[in-house]
Amino acid sequence: MPTRSYVSPVREAAAARKRERVVREAVRFLREEESISTFSLEAIARAAGVTRLTVYNQFGSRRGLLEAVFDELARRGRLNRITDAMSRPNPRDGLDELIGIFCDFWSGDPAVARLADVMAIDVELAQGLVDRNERRRKALRTLVGRIAADGAGAAAQRDSVDVIFALTSFPVFRLLAKGRSAKATCALIRSAATDAIDRIARRA
Repeated sequence: MPTRSYVSPVREAAAARKRERVVREAVRFLREEESISTFSLEAIARAAGVTRLTVYNQFGSRRGLLEAVFDELARRGRLNRITDAMSRPNPRDGLDELIGIFCDFWSGDPAVARLADVMAIDVELAQGLVDRNERRRKALRTLVGRIAADGAGAAAQRDSVDVIFALTSFPVFRLLAKGRSAKATCALIRSAATDAIDRIARRA
């Protein structure tokens, strides 16, 4: 008779707490440490008071840990509000809200900027987060499609989605935020996004 595996609820809860502590320390590390190059499983394990093996078993690699950090930052940044934006009866209102959500996210926790810096030099991590970025493109494609309705063709819609996707990215936000407040930066992005949407109407 085969043995039945059993996982203690107490052990599961303890493992979950360790995971939360590791991610919390990783976020703090990104926010406070001066050099991104020192981010490692060993450094985060020391900060969290666990062994490197514990971190490895939980996340598998530095990339896996950083992806978990991104997901935690997304949770803290309330990216779950995207669902509300997508459900707006007026898709233009939904697009406006979506832009605001990402403006809030990019300008909120300094750890977001540090994670973006890591992505710029870590091709593997950047690739690992492609799917998460594509969720933003998918949301934009849906909203732009609703705005266009039976008007603009596929090419015009694709152009608008690509432009707004770029506008709502962190690199563009950071570039535009130089010398501007977060509020002014978001207003500029909204204005440029409106121009991209209006281009659909002109090409209908």
